[in-house]
Amino acid sequence: MTLFNKNINWYRFSFTYLMITCGGFIQGMAMAVFLFPHSIPSGGSAGIAVLLNYWFEIPLSFALWFVNFSLLVAAIFWLGNKSAIGTMYAITVTSISVQLFESTATYPNSNVWIDLVVGSVILGIGVGLLLRQQVSNGGMGVLALIIAKYRATSPGKPLLLLNGSVFILTGSIIFWGIVIQAVISQFISTRLVDFIFRANVNPTLLLMARKALKK
Repeated sequence: MTLFNKNINWYRFSFTYLMITCGGFIQGMAMAVFLFPHSIPSGGSAGIAVLLNYWFEIPLSFALWFVNFSLLVAAIFWLGNKSAIGTMYAITVTSISVQLFESTATYPNSNVWIDLVVGSVILGIGVGLLLRQQVSNGGMGVLALIIAKYRATSPGKPLLLLNGSVFILTGSIIFWGIVIQAVISQFISTRLVDFIFRANVNPTLLLMARKALKK
């Protein structure tokens, strides 16, 4: 392998993990600041985390980390080691982000529907950044990424369908209105996921690196 190829691979690796870090951080912010204060699950794994918090008062950040890692173990075979490691990193960044915003942010009495829309848009951006790097956001996102990989489709629709069952369970235990709010949240966020996933945008950092190395 030439020095040029080694440098390009290094920039590609750095750019990928920069995007994963941004995606995980943005996802965690959307959860902790806009969705979790209203007990709105951002996805299947978040719905289970909300239930664990409701039943056992387990901190949401740890519950989210535990659920995501548990589901990821079962999917490592289909994702492959590279994607699995990236997913583990994304889950960890998301959990740290949730903990950070839970411990430092203040939550004034805000309108649940405004928070729902804003949080869903931000969530979709974060999840979309992760899936563009072939890294799952954890939980049901693992299964959605597997379906997208083997059926050559975008992951938004299977993600919406997979999360629906968890939303029904969460709503039946905590509050049925959550189901409506969660479905609306998923509809908005998965539209953003599909848009970002399909966007034909070349990484600017990689292009600049290639030009610099050619000189």
